Amino acid sequence: MAGGTWSGTDRPVLPGFYMNFEAAALSSIGPGSQGTVIIPVKANWGAVRQFVEITSEQGIYDAFSMDQSDAATAPPVLKLALLGKPKKVLAYRIADATAAKASVTLKDSASANVLKLDAKYEGTRGNSFSIIVQTNAVDSAQKDLKLLEGTSVLKTFTFAGSSVQAAADAINQDTSNVWLMATVLAPGNGTLAAVVGSALAGGNSGVSGIAATDYVNALSAMETQNFHVLALDGVTDTSIQASVVAWTARLRSEGKGIVTVLGGSSADDTGADAISRAVTRSATYNHEAIVNVGTGAILAGASYSSAYISAYVAGLIAGQKLSESTTYAVSPFSDVTRRSTRSEQENAVKNGVFLFVHDGQKVKALRGMNALSTLRPGQNAAWKKIRTIRVMDTINNDLLRTAEDSYIGKVNNTEEGRLALVEAGKQYMQALAQAGVIEAQGFDVYLNPAYYGQGSVLTPAPDQVYIKWEAKLTDVMEQIFGTFIVN
Repeated sequence: MAGGTWSGTDRPVLPGFYMNFEAAALSSIGPGSQGTVIIPVKANWGAVRQFVEITSEQGIYDAFSMDQSDAATAPPVLKLALLGKPKKVLAYRIADATAAKASVTLKDSASANVLKLDAKYEGTRGNSFSIIVQTNAVDSAQKDLKLLEGTSVLKTFTFAGSSVQAAADAINQDTSNVWLMATVLAPGNGTLAAVVGSALAGGNSGVSGIAATDYVNALSAMETQNFHVLALDGVTDTSIQASVVAWTARLRSEGKGIVTVLGGSSADDTGADAISRAVTRSATYNHEAIVNVGTGAILAGASYSSAYISAYVAGLIAGQKLSESTTYAVSPFSDVTRRSTRSEQENAVKNGVFLFVHDGQKVKALRGMNALSTLRPGQNAAWKKIRTIRVMDTINNDLLRTAEDSYIGKVNNTEEGRLALVEAGKQYMQALAQAGVIEAQGFDVYLNPAYYGQGSVLTPAPDQVYIKWEAKLTDVMEQIFGTFIVN
């Protein structure tokens, strides 16, 4: 989908629907309609360098297992993201060059190597698999090949006779088999030998050597996906975070509206200078599309750094309606890892830190602020709010998609065609006004007078249309001031 920003001296080359965003009109910026979170993860099982859609905790187990050993981040990070209630999560497993599948070689009755069994995915989980080959207890003409994980039987493959090929077919042709792949090495003497607990070995998760380049490569792959909010898997490496911030800004300038949520380490969150550290991070990011979480939190007795909690915040942002705000959103956490004072909270809010606080009964988000600390030309204070950016981005994405689906390449660039485009834009804005997302009065969509009508000073090319839209965004109640009068 081509889009992005434009200027009078730098017009785009690709066909598309281009908008210039100015705070005076509260035009749009970029992430599409809320819904999908994307996260790179490390795991001991699962497809490597592929996207997996996760919609439930069972989905985490099926795709990556719940094994958190060896620095695997997939289980906790994806669970935190789901707790935010996004529409879905896209997980992308990264691994280094040492990633390997566990395997075992089975022999025939003459001790010749005839059948190789490989774990379906790279990772140490495969090392917990073992194989039993024995005669079927009901039909002696059949054999059972049992796959165990620890002491639990995952699957029993039953095949006729003792044929090596029959065993391989029973494994490879079973559509419910998500653990093993079989390769016939040789026919041997035709009889697969009995096995009692032959373990798979050699599985490696490929985690220890993961470097910044692996995350950069993951970002390149993510550019091909449709998503709305990005979080990292607990990463606090400053070089990786800097790459992500620059990448986010670039994608938004190209019209792919996304928001990225980052955080700090446990040490950053719990020290006496925790808020100061978080403020420093926000000043470094300084962008409306970056949300900087400054609080660690406790869930089910486990403490998570703000870098981990960023996954929950990403899910929260993605899952909310446009009419909602993250301000005072109640979280599932039992406490924060460090409670902040009133002055610290004020400092955090003023300087673009997303904070969680314990109000004496529950843990809730303090105020839905992004990490924009210094306004750029054309921006105002509204750009510091997550909700404002989400609304502007959604409007931009919806208008862009409507233009591509119904107008670009389909409607003649005549006065009648241009007015039809303007009218469609007005109808869309009217729907937002009725939903309370924008003010019912004062919104408009019209042809840019600099290019059309009396007084126009610029001439559009035959295949170009320039429109402007204006709206006043509504906001949620975040501060209520009362006066108590005693008579």
